[in-house]
Amino acid sequence: MIEILSFIAAPFALAILLVGIHAYLGLHVLERDVIFVDISLSQVAALGGVISLSISEKAGEGALGILFSLGLCLFAALALSLLRHYEKNVSQEALIGMTYALASGALILVMDRLPHAAEHLKEALVGNILFVTWPKVFETFIIYSVIGLIHYIFRKQFWACSRGETSSPQWDFLFYLLFGVVITFSTHHAGVLVVFSILVVPASFAKRMTQGLTQRLFLSWGFGLLGILFAFFASYHFDLPAGAAIVTTLTASFFIFLTIKLVLERAHS
Repeated sequence: MIEILSFIAAPFALAILLVGIHAYLGLHVLERDVIFVDISLSQVAALGGVISLSISEKAGEGALGILFSLGLCLFAALALSLLRHYEKNVSQEALIGMTYALASGALILVMDRLPHAAEHLKEALVGNILFVTWPKVFETFIIYSVIGLIHYIFRKQFWACSRGETSSPQWDFLFYLLFGVVITFSTHHAGVLVVFSILVVPASFAKRMTQGLTQRLFLSWGFGLLGILFAFFASYHFDLPAGAAIVTTLTASFFIFLTIKLVLERAHS
């Protein structure tokens, strides 16, 4: 038991940070009805990392990889925030889908020229969270804490925009800017599918199960952390890819609980 706890200590600390900020942002995403913005920006961030690999095989693990990912992700976030206000004839969800398709196609084109393309693709999708180090955890803690503090200070403005109570390009841009920073670092550590699952699944579960922002936030945190902890133990004991285990555990748990709730509601109706 001590061995497994020491093995998953740093990864689980990172998971706490990921769930902490993504469960909150997921509630914003559901309010904005832009469910796939996360996976779209994650794919853009992954594309930036792969482009850096075409320069140097080790670039994706260092500052250059983060720089390329962050630059592309912030550019896409800026474009989406501007198009939301100035393009009235195309839905936001359509623009997000086209961004995802563009990033995916470009990702495959760039990766096709790289050695070990299959390994890079797997890491881009599900990451390598079990091998995260404490310095990376501390770095992520600092970045997420700053972003969380900004969200707390301006929470009224952000929620007003997300709920459609006001229309402000400035606050929308700041939201997507901060969102892009979070997605870049999350994708670098955990991969596209893991980040999408942590963002959308716990928030969707909480929204279906309870009312009120505070209740939903705490339920999202609890659901996400329990799911990831179970996935880590399953990954360790059965030698499974941790990222794929997280995605499968969270999404399967959501559908199981949703089915049970629907059956119970039908039985009492």
